Amino acid sequence: MIKMEDIKQLPLEELKIRLQDAEEELSNLRFQLALHQLDDPLKVRHMRRSVARIKTVIREYELGLKKSTQSQN
Repeated sequence: MIKMEDIKQLPLEELKIRLQDAEEELSNLRFQLALHQLDDPLKVRHMRRSVARIKTVIREYELGLKKSTQSQN
């Protein structure tokens, strides 16, 4: 699980990549849960919260509450 202080330090592009990876992993975990192949069902909860954390920081960038450190073209 990714901590919020680690997420806040990442640039916007990295956050978008991590969000895509986290959503894919969440999908895989849900599939495993449905097939009863998942040993620890709490992994789904942790991954869902990680996705929410990443989306929160991305939204902060969109609202202008946080400035991107990379130059924009």
